[in-house]
Amino acid sequence: MNSLTGFGPIATADSKILILGSMPGVQSLQKTQYYGHPRNAFWPIMAALFNDFDSIDYEAKKHMLERGGIAVWDVIQNCNRCGSLDAHIEKTSIQPNNFRCFFNEHPNITTVFFNGATAEKLFKSFVLSTLDPSINTRVYHRLPSTSPANAGLSLHEKTRIWKSALAAVL
Repeated sequence: MNSLTGFGPIATADSKILILGSMPGVQSLQKTQYYGHPRNAFWPIMAALFNDFDSIDYEAKKHMLERGGIAVWDVIQNCNRCGSLDAHIEKTSIQPNNFRCFFNEHPNITTVFFNGATAEKLFKSFVLSTLDPSINTRVYHRLPSTSPANAGLSLHEKTRIWKSALAAVL
């Protein structure tokens, strides 16, 4: 098992949407980039959403999201995992990110989209109960994972579902 630490969020004070993954995969960690696996559908989906197919550099991709009011982060801050698959995360090693602090610093976030079922499950297990229910008025939605391991949907189908969900909020 490898001890892994995720990244800080991509977010601005104007972010309205938060997209949450579980924990970056091996290639993402090596590149120090969210969704760094070349077959992950996340960046092609975002490019289609914003009609911005010119952003090939990671900094430009991040700015595209920031201009669009989208923040990106992961549920897990630290964990032990062998390889990239969520199924290999050692559950007892999970340390979630500090969402109380994050949401206090980003009060305009009204909607959270989970990038797959694992991110949603981890958030509900490790984070949701730590948030003050009297001020937690955010709306939560699960979307299909953009991971290449989610081969049940084509890029076209994933793009259609993601664009529809995000466009309804943007």
